[in-house]
Amino acid sequence: MKRKLLIVSLMLTLWSLFAVSIASAEPVDPIPNIGIQIGNSSSGGASGTSSLSIILLITVLSIAPAILVLMTSFTRIVVVLGFVRTSLGTQQMPPNQVLIGLALFLTLFVMSPTLSTVNEVAVQPYIKGEITQSEALDKAAVPMKKFMYSHTRTKDLQLFMGYTKMEKPKSYEDIPLSVMVPAFAISELKTAFQMGFMIFIPFLIIDIVVSSVLMAMGMMMLPPVMISLPFKILLFVLVDGWYLIVKSLLVSFNT
Repeated sequence: MKRKLLIVSLMLTLWSLFAVSIASAEPVDPIPNIGIQIGNSSSGGASGTSSLSIILLITVLSIAPAILVLMTSFTRIVVVLGFVRTSLGTQQMPPNQVLIGLALFLTLFVMSPTLSTVNEVAVQPYIKGEITQSEALDKAAVPMKKFMYSHTRTKDLQLFMGYTKMEKPKSYEDIPLSVMVPAFAISELKTAFQMGFMIFIPFLIIDIVVSSVLMAMGMMMLPPVMISLPFKILLFVLVDGWYLIVKSLLVSFNT
């Protein structure tokens, strides 16, 4: 029995060695190299230039939403809507997705005249090949500058113009976007905080009244928020709060 086991083990060993030798004798196809190339390979340094251009384009596209947000009415609208939710004390109601979606559609509504002008003077001529890309960007910047300039405080513009030591421009068209955009952004933030303060006042009064009543009744262990929240929601619904907030935002951009 032991001899049979020994013979079987020797046969298995020899067979494995034979299989390994056959496998090593056969030529093994190398793994093909796969390369992705952008541009013409015969252009020499141009391929590196195109790759760098693509990297720069991706970088610009990644920050483009932030730039567009700061150049439109989105900043004021979304901040005011955030103040409304905070003053109500409803935590995550309405959700962030609802507030941002509403802010986006209100932004499109407010910016529709400006965007229409950009489309007429820059986008359509560029699509038709009547102007170059640089000319299209310059023409598209003019309506955006006009909108931002009409809602930017002179003090904020002077701040950035003084920092860059630029001369006093003849019109808003001569103000570069590097100066106009941050000045417009901080002006919008101030306006949004002013509107948010006015929104807070009636709800703050309700909180004070409820807290005073609970203190007078000796119910100090009961959180005032639990009692004041239904009254704040009731007040907001009775005065049609969302209508008033949206109306105030739209009127603020017409002044």
